[in-house]
Amino acid sequence: MNQGFYKHMAAASLFKRCVVSPIQYRSCNSTASSRQSIKVQVEDYDQKWEKIRTAKPFSEFLTDKFNRKHNYLRISLTERCNLRCQYCMPEEGVQLTPKKNILTYEEIIKLATIFVKEGVTKIRLTGGEPLVHPKIINIIGSLNELKNYGLEDIGITTNGITLKRHLPSLKAAGLTHINVSLDSLIPAKFEFFTRRKGHSKVLESIDTALNIGYKPVKVNCVVMKNQNDDEILDFVEWTKDKHVDVRFIEYMPFDGNKWNDKKMIKYSDMLNKIKKSYPDVQRQDDELSSTSKTFKIPGYKGSFGFISSMTENFCSGCNRLRITADGNLKVCLFGNSEVDLKDLLRNGGTEDEILQIIGAAVGRKHARHAGMFNIQKMKNRPMILIGGYCHSKSNNDEYYTQYNKIFQSTSDNYEDHYNNIFNQSKFSHTDEEGRAQMVNVGEKSVTNRTALASGKIRLSSEAFRLVVENKHKKGDVLTVAKIAGIQGTKQTSNLIPLCHNINLDGVDINFDLDRENNEIVVRVSIECHAKTGVEMEALVGVSTSLLTIYDMIKAVDKTAIIFDVKLDKKFGGKSGLFINK
Repeated sequence: MNQGFYKHMAAASLFKRCVVSPIQYRSCNSTASSRQSIKVQVEDYDQKWEKIRTAKPFSEFLTDKFNRKHNYLRISLTERCNLRCQYCMPEEGVQLTPKKNILTYEEIIKLATIFVKEGVTKIRLTGGEPLVHPKIINIIGSLNELKNYGLEDIGITTNGITLKRHLPSLKAAGLTHINVSLDSLIPAKFEFFTRRKGHSKVLESIDTALNIGYKPVKVNCVVMKNQNDDEILDFVEWTKDKHVDVRFIEYMPFDGNKWNDKKMIKYSDMLNKIKKSYPDVQRQDDELSSTSKTFKIPGYKGSFGFISSMTENFCSGCNRLRITADGNLKVCLFGNSEVDLKDLLRNGGTEDEILQIIGAAVGRKHARHAGMFNIQKMKNRPMILIGGYCHSKSNNDEYYTQYNKIFQSTSDNYEDHYNNIFNQSKFSHTDEEGRAQMVNVGEKSVTNRTALASGKIRLSSEAFRLVVENKHKKGDVLTVAKIAGIQGTKQTSNLIPLCHNINLDGVDINFDLDRENNEIVVRVSIECHAKTGVEMEALVGVSTSLLTIYDMIKAVDKTAIIFDVKLDKKFGGKSGLFINK
């Protein structure tokens, strides 16, 4: 056996001597109950050691530049809901995404599988209201099969209205965790908040979940000043006899919920209020990635905590990613930058291409969100639609117009705001003072890069005929244009001053003849292994070919028009895949 093996065994032995053995020793004269408790602790240590021993390297695609490892995925199954909560949905309602643009059952599982194989261990299903999805049981059952790839937890966040009747099937399918949204213990107030009846159904659902083994059931309560802040102590007392974990959530701004800071109560103020009635309250240990600061009253079965997104963010330990019902990836709840995974799936994108897009999005994630008073000024979806660019009816048209089909989209007002916060220039070829600069690519990795570009030239019928029949007196127009295009791609750095000189692996130029409109379409595809992309080379190749065609036919047709020169697709590098729709 090699030396590394002995070191591994020595480490394991030391771990058990230092951590496990003392516990076993202290148990010698303890009661049977104590011995059983310590046995559980020993087994727990063994399980933790086994996890450490068998742990796999974490995916680079899910690790951001701050070394945060994103192993928690939230998937919105639907934008529909059977409640109309005031902080979640605008009073006038929302324009729902057409059904054809919502992720299908198969697409949900496909994306989930990709994420789990890369290291996601926890998936939470959200909405809208996820239980209104017709295939909710099938989805959980299929996700349960992903435990073979390392998935550990399958959770759901629900309003609880129909949870009770679904619980047996949900548990059988593999659901492991339940969160229920409940903002009041008073029926009339519940109806005011949700604009619907159903308070008793929610409480029955929570009790049923507890009875069949879901302990704890997490209860999310959005606290609003002068609305339900008088119930904070009632919720704490509720934890006395129930295995519930009540999480008091600071009121957050989303499009359409008429947020203002006067409605918000800081978590510190809520905690101080609780301490006055429960001075012996105890802080509990939380995981680094936990969103909640957890507390417990000694002797109480349940616990409570605070999600302080607005006053004390937990960005440093953030491990969450979100997929919206319409297939967009959000790397930050409070950001309005999104990446379209659905279109990539439906356009035949490979798993590697999808991972490149995911990795690029995660790589762009910032260290923190913008803070309470900046977030309220941003345009984001209503909470019900956290995902696609659907807004309340009053501004929906405006934002659909702004939303383009490039896979990362950021509204202009938010882009300015974010650039100011993080001191980022909008253009990579200018410094912070707007002066031209050549980007330093020295520290970038060499990767496979591809770019496809195209352009058109419209000729007179006579000029088009001469080109097609190869009867032009100057010779074979298309062959000369092809050679010129190839030459142009290789001269790009000499023509475009801030471009890098790149060794190209291959250049492919093709011509499509549109006989109906007398148009020639030039298509250029370039591949290389480099530290920077070849988009400019592809565009220069198209332009050179088109100009060569014009030069050769101008004696016959000086009115020829060159138009629609554009980048069609690029792949590779930090920004991943781009498809120009």
